[in-house]
Amino acid sequence: MKKILAAMSGGVDSAVTVGLLREAGCDVAGATMLLHDGGEAEAESAREAAERLGVPFTVFDWRGEFRRSVIDPFTAVYRAGGTPNPCIFCNRALKFGKFLDEALRLGFDGMATGHYARVAYDGAAGIWRLFAAADPAKDQSYMLCALTQERLARVELPLGALTKDRVRALAAAWGLPQASRRDSQDICFVPDGDYMAYLAAHGCPPTPGRFLAPDGRDLGPHRGFEGYTIGQRRGLEIAAGRRVYVVAKRRPDVVLGEADALLARRVRVRDMRWIAGTAPGAPLRAAGKLRYTAAAAPCLAEPEGDGVLLVFDTPQRAVTPGQTAVLYRDGEVLGGGAIESAEA
Repeated sequence: MKKILAAMSGGVDSAVTVGLLREAGCDVAGATMLLHDGGEAEAESAREAAERLGVPFTVFDWRGEFRRSVIDPFTAVYRAGGTPNPCIFCNRALKFGKFLDEALRLGFDGMATGHYARVAYDGAAGIWRLFAAADPAKDQSYMLCALTQERLARVELPLGALTKDRVRALAAAWGLPQASRRDSQDICFVPDGDYMAYLAAHGCPPTPGRFLAPDGRDLGPHRGFEGYTIGQRRGLEIAAGRRVYVVAKRRPDVVLGEADALLARRVRVRDMRWIAGTAPGAPLRAAGKLRYTAAAAPCLAEPEGDGVLLVFDTPQRAVTPGQTAVLYRDGEVLGGGAIESAEA
């Protein structure tokens, strides 16, 4: 009997993950990572689900580790002018890092999460492969692009073949209150979405500067360098007389320009992590996804050093340093890394 520790967030997906593992005959327990002040409510919701499902439950208080592994890099990317993806930081360091290590230490065979993605072992190639979920609307494989072969071998993702409607139906059938609760749309540690206030409260106060036109003309002051992202149009608080967008950031200034200035075909990616464990020996055709909500677009991926140069068939809009570029081929995740720069 496989012994699995499920990461429970308090939501419906992780609760149903526990139920599916139990029905599959696994010896399953649940655990919640308490990562930030204010996360106690989610932990209590997870505990309630575990009790209803009849499985043991525990809480790991890892708030200090979360600050070091997620909050510190999160603020560092903003200081550098980028826009980070903290969920990928957390998945790499904590959810599929420290959590899995703790599960193995406690005698479990592996771990499970409620992510919508699929893992399969390729016996012919002798490697584990990561695939997008069967339901494209819920696919979360993008967030798992940093997983290694060692980690994938120990991970169960029971929701990869299901739709969200099916998951909610199962939760209702099992009497779980999470069945009708809304999914959270915010970063867990910034529930009100006010990133500027959060950064200011955590050692990264707004850096004053100026809005500039592409030709260097001064367009007036802005509210803080860290508060803007490439492609942003709303909330600029400037009367330009036409639609303008954030097209570049040159600390401490922010450059505003026309929509055409947001288009780029060549994207450099650093710290590329390949799911197979090694980089391909030659350029390859793939589909590149440049942010979680973007569609993957055809490109040529040319490995260079510890990164990759992506040359897209068609220009991509608002390529943002700090975000993650993930490569796919026929629904399989090949790997991902941090966007460093883009060229028109």
